[in-house]
Amino acid sequence: MSPPAPDPSLANFDLAAAAELVRAHIRDVPDFPVDGIIFKDITPVLSSHEALAAAIRAMTAPFAGANIQKVVGIEARGFIFGAAAADLLGCGFVPVRKPGKLPWRTTSISYELEYGTDTLEIHQDAASPGERVLVIDDLLATGGTMEAACRLLTGMGAEIVGCSFLIELGFLKGRDRLAPHPCYSLITY
Repeated sequence: MSPPAPDPSLANFDLAAAAELVRAHIRDVPDFPVDGIIFKDITPVLSSHEALAAAIRAMTAPFAGANIQKVVGIEARGFIFGAAAADLLGCGFVPVRKPGKLPWRTTSISYELEYGTDTLEIHQDAASPGERVLVIDDLLATGGTMEAACRLLTGMGAEIVGCSFLIELGFLKGRDRLAPHPCYSLITY
């Protein structure tokens, strides 16, 4: 059985125009969650049909010809973009969640944060050896969460075709932790 074809609207999608539209909808929130931080709030993107559609297509278009078999989204905002990307690519969606949220047998991984540790889980049958996957999340900061998700997937034998983000905080160099996996970010600060 041949893989389904991606949505034809991805073929000539204008990434620059999408980035401009989405950037105009991102709100800066000073001193959140702590003093000195300028939080990039994407809720205005989510509440605009035009900006949300542009964001999803832009995060998906670079991988349209890559024969993606599953899109993996990281809890929680990765679910929003990932499920829609899977639909555009004509493939299934897999959630990566915090502990205790998935109902079946899981594989987990713990990873270091700046101040502590966290854990991610995935169903044991979520990806097969050799299956081509795209991993999506809203933000690339230090890269720890995405690196952990990629380690879960490669441990299952999946082939990570790429990692896609709405926003990248380039000064934190999270992309460096994800090598050799190709990364795409619509907007970089």
